[in-house]
Amino acid sequence: MMSNNSFTPEYFQLTLFTDSGPLRYLFFCLCLLVYMTIISANVVIILTVCQEKSLHQPMYIFISCLCLNSLYGSAGFFPRFLMDILSDTHLISRASCFIQIYVIYTYASYEPTILSIMAYDRFVAICQPLHYHSKMTFRMVRHILIFALLYPAFAIGFILYLTVRLPLCGNKLHRLFCSNWPVVRLSCVDPTLNNIVAQYVLITFFAPLLFVLSTYLRILLVCRRSSSEFRGKALQTCLPHIVTFVTYLFSVFCDLTLTRLETDKMNPNIAVVFSLEYLIIPPINNPLVYGLTLSQIKRVIFRFLKIHKLGPADKI
Repeated sequence: MMSNNSFTPEYFQLTLFTDSGPLRYLFFCLCLLVYMTIISANVVIILTVCQEKSLHQPMYIFISCLCLNSLYGSAGFFPRFLMDILSDTHLISRASCFIQIYVIYTYASYEPTILSIMAYDRFVAICQPLHYHSKMTFRMVRHILIFALLYPAFAIGFILYLTVRLPLCGNKLHRLFCSNWPVVRLSCVDPTLNNIVAQYVLITFFAPLLFVLSTYLRILLVCRRSSSEFRGKALQTCLPHIVTFVTYLFSVFCDLTLTRLETDKMNPNIAVVFSLEYLIIPPINNPLVYGLTLSQIKRVIFRFLKIHKLGPADKI
């Protein structure tokens, strides 16, 4: 039954922001530096893969997609967040709030699908090397990437559609940015359908993570029966993916913990850390891990930097 207090708010208030006085300018500069670092690091990896023909291979294409996703998710969060740091009022329009939810949630959903594709790519390359070029064709890569993008886009879109339809009895979100579950909790009607659909979609997004775990387990079993040289090469290519996967799991755990707890009763500092962790750590971690650990990418980057450092006169 709908409450008499239900209404359609034109704005949502983000209540997790506090008045930090002159320190807001320091926070703004630090967050701007983090955002610029995310953009720079990910763009370097993307341009490196695009410009170097030897890197036009499935594994590096998937790495570029991971970096593109980091730029996408950061663009949905940082510009608005930087404005809010300097603002005295932390109101966000209804339309902007739902757009932000969609961008951040699809960013978080693209990550496991891309990671599962990368795990399959490494499995075929290590465990079925003779079939790699027949299985991981560019047509196959294109199809699985399209599916990896379309399913989260439609799934998150349907969740958001159910949320938009809800009559609300408030407009205060105890968050630094818009999030779906806090909006659902403002509902004046029973949100059971929203909860069921969200749980189902969440399970479908955990399936790729289980696939990643099983895939790397099978790779480890193959490596146990192989030579030490083979194990070393396999570990060199798999280690960045494993680090990225573990980082993402930790980030998701923090976000899910925050989502299901009553954040208005939590320590504000803990709530802030849990809010920002999965929007900051993976976008910085991913390009650094791949850029520093994969010798093919690192070699191209260093060569590019060396050429530009020498200048035209030195190269003649």
